[in-house]
Amino acid sequence: MASIRAMALAAGVLAQMSVGVSVAATQFLTREGGYLAYEVSGDLGPWVIALPGMGDLRTQYRFLAPRLVQAGYRVVTMDVRGQGESSAHWHDYSARAAGADVLALMQHLGADKAVVLGNSFAAGAGLWAARERPDQVLAVGMLGPIVRDLPASWLTRSVVQLGFAGPWRRWFWMTYWDSLFPLRKPDDQAAYRVQLEANLGEEGRMPALHTMVALSKADTAGLLGSETVPVLIVMGTRDPDFSDPTTEARWLAGQMKARLSLVEGAGHYPHVETPERVAHDILQFLDGLERR
Repeated sequence: MASIRAMALAAGVLAQMSVGVSVAATQFLTREGGYLAYEVSGDLGPWVIALPGMGDLRTQYRFLAPRLVQAGYRVVTMDVRGQGESSAHWHDYSARAAGADVLALMQHLGADKAVVLGNSFAAGAGLWAARERPDQVLAVGMLGPIVRDLPASWLTRSVVQLGFAGPWRRWFWMTYWDSLFPLRKPDDQAAYRVQLEANLGEEGRMPALHTMVALSKADTAGLLGSETVPVLIVMGTRDPDFSDPTTEARWLAGQMKARLSLVEGAGHYPHVETPERVAHDILQFLDGLERR
């Protein structure tokens, strides 16, 4: 049986032979309670659907997506509920709801099978989508995954509560966001930061984010070890969200029998700090996937 990577390579060759070049543009999918913003890059090849973590935009994949497209994949990046160009007000902001959004988007696009990438809490969205439709989700890539409730000191909980309590909450979040790139900040970081901060200043965005931060991940943690699709974990060894990122990544990989890629020195966004390395690891992972 042909591997998904072989299909992508064939699509890449056809894309290079084609005179037409698609230009990604924002599109919208209406769901009960709101709408989701997404864009598609690439004309041919297997589907990859990528979700950002909370408090960020789908354009966090601006360095990774072109590399996957060049390798022959069609990459869909989607703003999760409450963020980016998706509507702000929803009754459910959980990873489980985001997983249902992935499946709805696949149906909308006519994508019968896809690989799902998720950063931070959205790594859990891939697990939920795979649980519901293992016949459609070929594999899950988890980038800096936060998929269980981790111990937090009284001081940490108090700081977070205070940080979201007043008009300084956007400053609080952006200060935290700045700390998530310990290895290197991309050249366009300043411009991206302005865009992100402006988006979080829109009505309803920060309350949505606060709700997401406060949500328990116990339901997603309950899925660990029950996966029926291949999983790749990519973790920066200096991810500030964990007291010991390497230990967390190895624990998760052991629970899920997942393939593990540790990116030395990277933080919570290894695909932003080291896109070449992460693209290589994802493509290598996809090499082993067989068409289902």
